[in-house]
Amino acid sequence: MQRDVIDCLNNIALFDKLSPNELETISQYMYTIKITKGEILFREGDKGDHVCFIIDGKLDVIKESDDNDAIVISTLSKGRSIGDMSIIDNFPRSATIKAQTDSKLVTLPRENFDMILNEYPRIGIKILKGMTRLLCLYLRKASGRLTETK
Repeated sequence: MQRDVIDCLNNIALFDKLSPNELETISQYMYTIKITKGEILFREGDKGDHVCFIIDGKLDVIKESDDNDAIVISTLSKGRSIGDMSIIDNFPRSATIKAQTDSKLVTLPRENFDMILNEYPRIGIKILKGMTRLLCLYLRKASGRLTETK
């Protein structure tokens, strides 16, 4: 099972600066879960206390409109992360995540991430830098889309 986690982490940009030994170290703080097609991973407004990484499958990111319609705003697949911000802040989930297919995920609870930061600060810094790079990328994409609509 730990080999699956390490193989998954090798394909995620967030962890691209970590050595094989560092990946092995953090994999001990992670868990593998499976969800079935149609299953909700979490709902918009739920407490956010872990980040997930997709090993296999497809997950829909769903936002509720003002008319209470569920709108799929994105579909995520292998190598993507879900809930990155939740291990940093204490805000509720910003979207609902629903399995489009049977899926396998690796999760990192906030509590375990905090342990990594305390026990392995150099690894924690590398992960935080990776998260910062990804969040900057997401922000640039969002601001680019805003300018396209004008």
